[in-house]
Amino acid sequence: MPPPFPEPNVTVDEVKCRLDQGESLFLLDVRQPEEFHICRLPDSILIPMGEIPARLHELDPEQEIIVYCHHGIRSARVTAFLRQAGFPRARNLRGGIDEWSRRIDPSVPTY
Repeated sequence: MPPPFPEPNVTVDEVKCRLDQGESLFLLDVRQPEEFHICRLPDSILIPMGEIPARLHELDPEQEIIVYCHHGIRSARVTAFLRQAGFPRARNLRGGIDEWSRRIDPSVPTY
């Protein structure tokens, strides 16, 4: 079982490995809808960064939440906000979907 308070950052390699092992991860995309339509991680949920405070009730504070955006900057801010709001297992996908496209799956479009 993972530690209750994991490191705030996670790498694309770690997430890929965990997905390959069949782990069901909660992937939270905090980009804008137009970005989400260009590319996304499989089974991710879109809640744009600006909507997070009003939509906290949609998230489970007990669950590990992998937060991602384009390059990892917005998601780092959202991760910090979530941790302060009582979501200690929120984690930022370092490098975002861009890093995923470049290192893990080049079929995911870059923009």
